[in-house]
Amino acid sequence: MDRLDRMILTILQEDTTIPVAEIGRRVGLSTTPCWRRIQKMEEDGVIKRRVAVLDPAKVNAKVTVFVSIVTNQHNEDWLTRFARIISEFPEVVDFYRMSGNIDYLLKVVVPDIEAYDTFYKKLVSRIDITDVSSAFAMERIKEATALPLSYMQLDAVAKASK
Repeated sequence: MDRLDRMILTILQEDTTIPVAEIGRRVGLSTTPCWRRIQKMEEDGVIKRRVAVLDPAKVNAKVTVFVSIVTNQHNEDWLTRFARIISEFPEVVDFYRMSGNIDYLLKVVVPDIEAYDTFYKKLVSRIDITDVSSAFAMERIKEATALPLSYMQLDAVAKASK
C-alpha cells in the first residue's frame, strides 16, 4: 500500500460510481494501472464491498436505537448462538462486543417505536439476556461510512518517495 492506494481509497470511499479513468486522472495514473490497484485491494480484502448508502427516512427506517446488552453468559456456545440470532434480524445494522459494563451493543433501525417494541420482544424471547437498555437517537448529527486513512501503514519505499 502506498500514497496512490490511499488516494484511490479516499475517492472510492466518497463515491464508488466514479469511473476508473477519472480516478486514475485524479491520482496521476492511467486507467489500467489504476484498475489493477483497485482489483488488488479487492483481492486483498482492503475493499470489502461496494454499497449504496440509503436515506433512512426514504426507506422507512428513520428511528435509530442503540441497544446495550448485559449477559451473565460468557462462553463460546452462548456467543455463537447469540450472534446467529442477531444475524437473523435485518433491523440490526451494527453489532459489537464491548469492554466495560456493557457486553454487547447493537445499532437497530426501525420505522417507529412500535416496530422497536416488536423487535425487542422477539429478541428477548429467543435468548437469555440479563439486562437490555435502549437509547433512542434524537438526531443524527454526523454519519460517515469513510474510514480515516491517515493511519494506514504505507510501505517504506513509498514513504521515502513522498
